[in-house]
Amino acid sequence: MSQEMEYESKNLLTKKEYDILCEHLNHTKIKPKNQINYYFETENFALKDKGAALRIREKNGHHVLTLKQPHQEGLLETHEMISSETLRLWLNNQTTPVPKVERQLNELNVKREELKYGGKLKTKRIEVNYLNTVIVLDKSNYNNRIDYELEVEANSKEQANQVLAELLKTYHISKKNTPNKIARFYQSLES
Repeated sequence: MSQEMEYESKNLLTKKEYDILCEHLNHTKIKPKNQINYYFETENFALKDKGAALRIREKNGHHVLTLKQPHQEGLLETHEMISSETLRLWLNNQTTPVPKVERQLNELNVKREELKYGGKLKTKRIEVNYLNTVIVLDKSNYNNRIDYELEVEANSKEQANQVLAELLKTYHISKKNTPNKIARFYQSLES
């Protein structure tokens, strides 16, 4: 298990904006990494109500269960590697214990046994180092939708916001309301 603070700033993009950023940031020369996020929530959205989210990310043959929860400076992420068998069980709504994440769930008063598999989101991710940050361009596919997102990961929220603002200004991209991926995923189920 590991824990880390996540400082990021993000903005949804049109396909045209995504293509422009790929070209100007030399992302076209980088092979995208494929990843799948499997989302879990209670029937009454207890995690969402607490500003938290739970996913299993499949990437490069590895599976990581991640709980994201609010923290005064950003998001606290608790990660725990799981086996393919644990993934299979969770996808079949047999949420077996994963101790470190379960401890954090207990702090949120969310019972692991109440979690249900909600669905998956597939992403082609391109990352590049830029001005002491990581610029991420994501093309995500879920529930017959495709969206594009720019994300800046930094050492502080202020740095992430500043670099994002500079990129938006430089490439004439409007600031858009950008819910996180899990929120967009669940919103897509409602429409």
